[in-house]
Amino acid sequence: MSIRLTIARMGAQGDGIADTPDGPVYVPFTLPGEIVNAARAGERAEPVAILQPSPERVEPACRHFGDCGGCALQHWQPDRYRAWKRDLVTRALASRKIDVEPDELIACAPGTRRRAIFSARRSEGAMEIGFNQALSNRVVDVAECPVCDPRIVSALPSLHKLAAIISVGNDPFHVTVTQTEAGLDIAFAGSGNLGEAARKAVVRFAISAGFARVSVDGETIIELAKPQILFDGAAIVPPPGGFLQAVAHAEQVMAERVLAHVGKAKRVADLFSGCGAFALRLARRAEVLALEGDAASVAALDRGYRATPGLKRVTAERRDLFQRPLLPRELIGLDAVVFDPPRAGAEAQCRHLAKSDVPKIAAVSCNPATLARDLEILIAGGYGVKSVLPVDQFLWSPHVEAVALLEKPKRRR
Repeated sequence: MSIRLTIARMGAQGDGIADTPDGPVYVPFTLPGEIVNAARAGERAEPVAILQPSPERVEPACRHFGDCGGCALQHWQPDRYRAWKRDLVTRALASRKIDVEPDELIACAPGTRRRAIFSARRSEGAMEIGFNQALSNRVVDVAECPVCDPRIVSALPSLHKLAAIISVGNDPFHVTVTQTEAGLDIAFAGSGNLGEAARKAVVRFAISAGFARVSVDGETIIELAKPQILFDGAAIVPPPGGFLQAVAHAEQVMAERVLAHVGKAKRVADLFSGCGAFALRLARRAEVLALEGDAASVAALDRGYRATPGLKRVTAERRDLFQRPLLPRELIGLDAVVFDPPRAGAEAQCRHLAKSDVPKIAAVSCNPATLARDLEILIAGGYGVKSVLPVDQFLWSPHVEAVALLEKPKRRR
């Protein structure tokens, strides 16, 4: 049913929200103040026509916008978009009664995303590689992406051909593409068992295309060059498809913030350390205990540490911090703790941190809601939040990174 709606405000997922007698209706690709005709289905509606556009509406940067679900907000004037994204962090903090005004948002430019996870599927004989349509399993085949590094975008035709060699059947799968110092690192996941003939074809194609590494479900099929990533001069080779901060500039800004906060700390724990984006930078000045649940990432961090001269000692260990958080007695003697968990946050670990005497904590998060929850736990344990920095690492999406810095006064003896 098509109805006329007036968009009152923006929702946390980047949809416009219209208030109706029977509750809010969420309308993607709309802006506050707009009047739209929309096809409603329950609490969601698809815009059919923009009857009265907002003066803040701008031309999207990508031809696929509105079909591809990778971006939600290319149509919004940049200053208003950035203010809204900063407000996501403000509102998350306020929901937990944390009275801290976030710093100004750090913007990331288009074309700087070095790591992208594409969806792929064979459809009627042709390969589709792109991003899922919003709230759908349909893969939108993309010919451009203004968010991604141009070197990734220019490789899309070759990725289509490589995926056609690798894919088995018509089930969807994922392709993680990372721009490294040596070129593109390409990791397929869920594409099916690779036969011997296909393996040889992959090797030939990768050589002709100049890809640094190609892997399938964690197995390296060919590595022409070590796909290195640099963390302040320390070179690591991430595991196939391994986690990295999506934008190098965002990682650098966050690392500088963390390092300035840690200051002259001599012993630091980096929890949920990944491949060492923070740990290896911290090791320029402090001994570091790096804990991470993924064994391949721990191994990559350890190799990077051992191959980099001039670092202080880094102890890298595999540990599931959701199941086995560091206990207060294990935190004794640490001058600072850095943690950067997945979207679920670090609730169990924060409950133990709150009982500790660690003087400084740097909390990095890609989820304002779980960050605010974790900060509330730490505040209840006596920590004070000194600052919160939002970072727009996920351009034109409803996701935002943040770095919160905390301190606990020394106890009087």
